[in-house]
Amino acid sequence: MKLLKNGISTFFTVATVLSGALFIVQTSVADTTRFAPSSAKTSVVSRAITESEVLAAQKAWGEALVAISKTYETKGLQEAKSLAGKVIDEAYGYQFGTVLFKPTLTTAPQTFRTTRAGALAYFVGDDPAFPMDKGFALNGWRKVEIKNASIFISGNTATTMGNVLITDKNGKTTTVDKTWQFFKDDNGKLRIILHHSSLPYTEK
Repeated sequence: MKLLKNGISTFFTVATVLSGALFIVQTSVADTTRFAPSSAKTSVVSRAITESEVLAAQKAWGEALVAISKTYETKGLQEAKSLAGKVIDEAYGYQFGTVLFKPTLTTAPQTFRTTRAGALAYFVGDDPAFPMDKGFALNGWRKVEIKNASIFISGNTATTMGNVLITDKNGKTTTVDKTWQFFKDDNGKLRIILHHSSLPYTEK
């Protein structure tokens, strides 16, 4: 019995020593993998869209439409066209490929404006390739009010649907049904990748 006790005592002693040695080895290994403080800056871009970002993008679109109209009246067509081009480059996603843009007042065979040139022609006209376009943004707009029926946000995309009320300098308001889809790019900026607009249906 004494021999058994001595054997058990010896076993626990050896186990304790081995456990301590293992702990020391693990600690030493862990110490070798510590990183020194870095002076490099870390940039983190959140691709998740928030509701406030969507509302801000919609507001910016309305303000840009009014700005194009006012520029046309005070500085002429070429200045308005230049501004419209900048607005398209800032607000839409033509840099990434096709944009699903169906403007309010377009007809076949040019109903859909999947290219930047088509979008620019719709807003300001002055393009022989789009002879029916007179320039929607040149109609003396003064105010844009957006009334969303609903907003659906999923990760880096957001889809909105509702009414847009556009008032001209004579106080006349035009209401359109509008659906937008926004995509957040690598710089954290929202881009329109789908824009469908039409006049509300009325019974004849």
